[in-house]
Amino acid sequence: MAKLLQQHSNAAGWAPPSVQKRWLLTLLIMLSISTLIALLMKSAFDSCDPPHPRNFHVDASNKQDKDFPKSIRTAPSPLSFMKSKLVLLCFIFPGGPLLLMELAFLLRSVGTEVFWITMQKPTETDEVVYSLEQKMSVRGVQVLSAKGQEAIDTAFKADLIVLNTAVAGKWLDVVLKENVPRVLPKVLWWIHEMRGHYFKLDYVKHLPLVGGAMIDSHVTAEYWKNRTQERLRIKMPETYVVHLGNSKELMDVAEDSVAKRVLREHIRESLGVRDEDILFAIINSVSRGKGQDLFLRSFYESLQLIQVQKLKVPSMHAVIVGSDMSAQTKFETELRNYVMQKNIQDRVHFINKTLTVAPYLAAIDVLVQNSQARGECFGRITIEAMAFQLPVLGTAAGGTTEIVVNGTTGLLHSVGKEGVTPLAKNIVKLATHVERRLTMGKRGYERVREMFLEHHMAHRIASVLKEVLRKSKSHPHS
Repeated sequence: MAKLLQQHSNAAGWAPPSVQKRWLLTLLIMLSISTLIALLMKSAFDSCDPPHPRNFHVDASNKQDKDFPKSIRTAPSPLSFMKSKLVLLCFIFPGGPLLLMELAFLLRSVGTEVFWITMQKPTETDEVVYSLEQKMSVRGVQVLSAKGQEAIDTAFKADLIVLNTAVAGKWLDVVLKENVPRVLPKVLWWIHEMRGHYFKLDYVKHLPLVGGAMIDSHVTAEYWKNRTQERLRIKMPETYVVHLGNSKELMDVAEDSVAKRVLREHIRESLGVRDEDILFAIINSVSRGKGQDLFLRSFYESLQLIQVQKLKVPSMHAVIVGSDMSAQTKFETELRNYVMQKNIQDRVHFINKTLTVAPYLAAIDVLVQNSQARGECFGRITIEAMAFQLPVLGTAAGGTTEIVVNGTTGLLHSVGKEGVTPLAKNIVKLATHVERRLTMGKRGYERVREMFLEHHMAHRIASVLKEVLRKSKSHPHS
């Protein structure tokens, strides 16, 4: 939490003068908030690697777990069959480490021996990688050098190897070389991408021979099936669609009204935003593919619509979480220039990228998922926002269409320039209809409780792991 607040205080953008003048008070508040949240979440983090397997809630209804007897609320982990097995997790920097880390923790909680390697690690110490590896070490995940002999030996001994992201297959050739065929039957390839540049034979040539592919949405699985056949002339292995779920830690915060209120007050205070103001936010890495530029155009257009129609609404703000000027200098400069040109710098806030999104979900009113082209493979931030009872304004593309129920848990709009005006109108709809906004948020939360919790994902992953392990046994490993 302290790390998050440090990142927040250094956020790129326009800080209100009043915030700058009260820096000492803000610092004291930050320390107080850090202490509070540490206390709120201490039990969740300190007991992640208990001597006995972690129990998973079996409730998939809309009621809170406290409404059920303990014997009904809990059940053995669906991953308990992984006890004493050895799993090697392969992460390639910088792509999406959180899901793989959560899988590592789920496996550790049932007694799996888990090893982790990071490929293409930056030559200089990277704060994200360092923090990630520190967290894993604390929870009993053994971190190895990606190119060391120990990693090679572990790959041979492992019951299962999980490659995270489409490009992780490069590790096989670079490190295992002529021994690649020995491990392919026990490889589970976890794919989260659907951009065209990932379809290179150099990346995925071993895909047809692995034990299985696990993909986050049906639309992405179908896209990979067609694209690999048409462009690369290779066949996908047995492919499993596994919708993701929210971590228990995130749900604990989302369902804690005190924690949410404290986080909301702090973030809004630091932004110079009042409690009654309406915040629309994109929480994603800043890039053209994520659609922050089109979102700002829609936001400006919505302000114009409100003015022309003389609608009475609270002050509206746009928040862009995920800023990194060093990574997307040209694009981020374009965004800031647009904001200056339209004279809306008092309504637009840029926040540096962070792995901790809960404080911002607690502070905003509506999530905008504006990924372009084919959309998101899944878009986990969408279900995280729904857990916080936020309606979602999303593009009608990719995995978003499998999460958001249009008109019920949010509103969908077209990708590209054609979607700018529809998104602007949807922003106005939710800004002017408080009850509709709140109802959509509640229904989104109910949908999360029914389909997108940690134990739902654990059950789905467990069925895949069982199948891959079963098939790998028919291939002798030397």
